[in-house]
Amino acid sequence: MDEQRWGGVRERVRALGGRAGSGKVFGSLGHTWVLDEPLGDDGLAELEAQLGVRLPDGYRDFLGCVGAGGAGPAYGLFPVRRVDGRWGWEGDGADLADLTLLARPFPEHGPDRAELDALLAVRPEEEAFGELEEFDEAFEAWEERWEAVLFTPERTAGAIPVSHLGCALREWLIVSGAHRGTIWSDYRADGADLVPLLDDDGQPVTFTRWYLDWLEKAELTAGTATTDG
Repeated sequence: MDEQRWGGVRERVRALGGRAGSGKVFGSLGHTWVLDEPLGDDGLAELEAQLGVRLPDGYRDFLGCVGAGGAGPAYGLFPVRRVDGRWGWEGDGADLADLTLLARPFPEHGPDRAELDALLAVRPEEEAFGELEEFDEAFEAWEERWEAVLFTPERTAGAIPVSHLGCALREWLIVSGAHRGTIWSDYRADGADLVPLLDDDGQPVTFTRWYLDWLEKAELTAGTATTDG
């Protein structure tokens, strides 16, 4: 494990929770600056054995050295926990990931835009129906078709959701394929697709960069004063 890279991060997060301005950091009321205990080598080995895939180094080192989830970007880093002997992620939308597909390369592109536009063109409008119940039934049927195209498990094969931004917008970590180790933003709730998160130079953002950039910005936002004065 790269303990040097992550050295002191857990302590920095804990210290942030004690700053007077910590509540100004977006999403902090969701994670309350708490980190789960690290998984350690044994926990990581068991997790990866169950998944059948090795997690990207930056993320696996975080899980092993810093914490299994908790305080992090937006409303926090989805924790990975063992329930009834099985490992899995918990969080708003964590169940969107099909863990049996993690070894499959993540597909760079989602559904064809023309297919989405064709579905949008036949989206039911309430004013076209005489009864609200008729509209609700039609819209529910249309929504099932829409989600079957946008939210098929194969779209996020080789990836796990790691954070929730609110309004059903999430960020995913790619664990398999050409984009392994990078973070992608999920805009499907807005009718768009997943796109890679890029830095100011247009380069893909890795998990390590994603988390440490958040931590530095959170420290600036919270300021230096503590709740003890």
